[in-house]
Amino acid sequence: MKNLDERGHLLTEQVNVNSANLDQLSSLELVDLFNREDAQTLTAIAQAREFLAKAIDITAIALRQGGRLFYVGAGTSGRLGVLDAAECPPTFCTPPELVQGIIAGGAGALVRSSEDLEDRAHDGAEAIAHRQITALDVVVGITAGGTTPFVAGALQAARQRGAKTIFMACVPADQVVAEADVDIRLLVGPEVVAGSTRLKAGTVTKMALNILSTGVMVKLGKVYGNRMVDVAVTNKKLHDRAVRILQDLTDLSREEAGFLLEKSHRSVKLALMMHWTGLDNEECDRLLVEYQGNLRAAVAGIINRACL
Repeated sequence: MKNLDERGHLLTEQVNVNSANLDQLSSLELVDLFNREDAQTLTAIAQAREFLAKAIDITAIALRQGGRLFYVGAGTSGRLGVLDAAECPPTFCTPPELVQGIIAGGAGALVRSSEDLEDRAHDGAEAIAHRQITALDVVVGITAGGTTPFVAGALQAARQRGAKTIFMACVPADQVVAEADVDIRLLVGPEVVAGSTRLKAGTVTKMALNILSTGVMVKLGKVYGNRMVDVAVTNKKLHDRAVRILQDLTDLSREEAGFLLEKSHRSVKLALMMHWTGLDNEECDRLLVEYQGNLRAAVAGIINRACL
């Protein structure tokens, strides 16, 4: 990935002819314009589908073997990475260290813009060293314009350590070349406000991260069907969701589902395993570990053994 001083040719910096009269539009016309432009995010995701699928597979394999997933970015890109990482523990009950977001400027940059810090490639490299990234890990470099030095430094350091790398940008490869195991280009065209990549570029990046992290967690057995059976039951809303999942997937009443949830130490996955197999929580927990947390595979394994 090259660091460019002149960026006017980049897709993310170009002027959008569709919004040339932006300051003359009515509020309703503004909404309609944004709606039309945002439709390009769906096309961009569709065009990147094979690369996103490859990223899911690479990351799932790495995490299954004990690796971690890191998102690296600056500004909006960095915030989106931190946001996606922060949502994994409550949704999939993952340890906080499994998926991590690294943003130029650290936690302070989440609430106060620190755009100058993105120009420090050595800071990106130091962030990789600080987290002791190894060949087991996966590092995703997120940069709308493709030229952020902080991200470039991080990806180079990650590659040197043998980690798998994924590049995610909103400019074509002939404008910015990247060295990565997976090169994801999310081409949404020029922004409604020229250069404001918090708009379409930010939206499509969030969509891509949603797909990547959720796809990985599905591969790791964190869902059953489309239910989040590894949900962390940490508040009333999530407790209610957990009980409803148990009700929907069993013949239990709400009261019975609630009792089973408590008996399983508030683990939906363990509760389902106990209910379906009739085994106690310790044996079910052992079996889930044996099948790497995959509920469907664990239940199938029990059935197959019973048939022998």
